Amino acid sequence: MRTFRAGLLVCCLVVALCPPVVADPVPSSREVRKARQAAQDRSRELGAASAHLATAQARLDGMAAAVERLVEAYNGELVRLQQADQTYAQARARLAAADAEVERARQSVALLAAQSYGGLGLMTPVVSMIVDQGDREGVLRRAGLLAQMRSEQSAILGSMRDAQEVAAILRTQAANAYAAHRILSERVAAAKTVAEQAVARQRQETTELQARTVVLQRRVDAARTRAELLARQRAAALQSMATGGSAMGDVAADWALTQLGKAYVWAAAGPDTYDCSGLVMRAWEKVGVQLDHWTGTQWTSGPHVPLDQLRRGDLLFFGYVSSDPGTIHHVGIYVGNGQMVHAPQTGDVVRVASIWRGDLVGATRPR
Repeated sequence: MRTFRAGLLVCCLVVALCPPVVADPVPSSREVRKARQAAQDRSRELGAASAHLATAQARLDGMAAAVERLVEAYNGELVRLQQADQTYAQARARLAAADAEVERARQSVALLAAQSYGGLGLMTPVVSMIVDQGDREGVLRRAGLLAQMRSEQSAILGSMRDAQEVAAILRTQAANAYAAHRILSERVAAAKTVAEQAVARQRQETTELQARTVVLQRRVDAARTRAELLARQRAAALQSMATGGSAMGDVAADWALTQLGKAYVWAAAGPDTYDCSGLVMRAWEKVGVQLDHWTGTQWTSGPHVPLDQLRRGDLLFFGYVSSDPGTIHHVGIYVGNGQMVHAPQTGDVVRVASIWRGDLVGATRPR
């Protein structure tokens, strides 16, 4: 009796120093509905963003195609401008020839003027022929010569005028063609630049929408996962409550096995470290069964089970004197095949071990 009281005192001190951690409740139907509604809201938000992204992408594709057309138009203008340069060079060559012709005509006119300057000049032979007293045949010959001279003078002046007109026409045509192609090329280049800038802005908008869509997709996935997890947890809890200890014990045992490798720490109850009763308490919380963080009350948490009728999740207790439950100092969770998962002692970790030890006191099935 003295030993039992001493053990009880120690356990009471443990409880006083480390009060039980409040367990996570089984998800309610309202929580499940709320999680599913959140997933639907996220999905609608994602749908709207995806629609905006599709519109932006379509707009980007159209603008990119338009830019390609403008770029090709610009390329075409460059080719035509190059051809215009060649035509302009040829026109300038023809213009040089025309200018040379004008110069020759001008020199002829200048010579004519010089010969005429200061007197009759070229007209002197003409006057001599007119006043000549020759016969009638001579007069006619002299008259023809005069007409020929006048015709040559007229031809010289006409040739100069024609050469000047041709040169002016060629100069105007070459200059106009070159200027027109230059202006058109500048317009096409400006349009191409504006379109490329618009595409750059649209591409930036599309990239931002794509990034937002990725974030929203992750949120949708997270919301759906949470809703599914809560629904499964609730279904498992309800099933466990309906089917009795075996199903609940399976859940508790399976969860305890997920904690393998975590360090033993005296009076710890997770999530990163445990002592033996803390691991048991957390495992059975997962199925909605509330246990104290103390082997003393865990021993009385449900009916005692014969060792030959153990089920997964049953609690196995160990004491210094197997016939005296007051000496209980350790507890583990049965996982089948004569094995248990437990948090052994300081310096050790949560692990699986055989239940068959000399200090095995008995087993209970929490409820």
